[in-house]
Amino acid sequence: MNDQIRAREVRLVGPEGEQVGIVPLERALQLAADVDLDLVEVAPMARPPVCKLMDFGKFKYESALKAREARRNQQQTVIKEMKLRPKIDPHDYETKKGHVVRFLRAGDKVKVTIMFRGREQSRPELGYRLLRRLESEIQELGYVEASPKQDGRNMTMVLAPHRATKVAAAERVAASAKAPRPPREEDLEDSADEVTTDDVDTDEATADEADLAAVPAAETVPAGGTAGTPGQ
Repeated sequence: MNDQIRAREVRLVGPEGEQVGIVPLERALQLAADVDLDLVEVAPMARPPVCKLMDFGKFKYESALKAREARRNQQQTVIKEMKLRPKIDPHDYETKKGHVVRFLRAGDKVKVTIMFRGREQSRPELGYRLLRRLESEIQELGYVEASPKQDGRNMTMVLAPHRATKVAAAERVAASAKAPRPPREEDLEDSADEVTTDDVDTDEATADEADLAAVPAAETVPAGGTAGTPGQ
């Protein structure tokens, strides 16, 4: 800001990016006061330093918005882990391979660990072949980021999704965020409690019918007589 500028002269840039030229610091401050803007040092290492006339509060606000939007659009990479045994059952292998496929399609990395126990430690080639088999079966979705490596009783390999797979996952997340929100249970309950005009009319009609049923039937008037007088 203004009180941080130490040079006697500055290269001044206008609010629209136009070059004003090299002016004394006092003149730059006066120009900033005339247009009710701030004098901000944007390139302090330049000789002379570059200063720009701007609304510093608005500049900070817009910069914060851009940074927040960039963080929102940045997809965070998550590393999942899947553990296998060298002599895994075929059905269990297919199940765990399905999990690996699901993780890769979601744009996540997968750390696959082969756990050796007892005498299995003397047969590391079993784990190596299993990892290579898994690599060949998921190659359409991902690739090997870290080759198989023996670490004590474990052998690990890291799989990462292809760029196209990550882009597709990001598009699915964006599409789901834009999808309309399903009604909540509270909303359904509120709508059920509302009484419509049709309901009121139906209730009133039912009450009227009940009142009519309670009135005794009128006496039949014989031919030639009048109401309330017996015929002659």
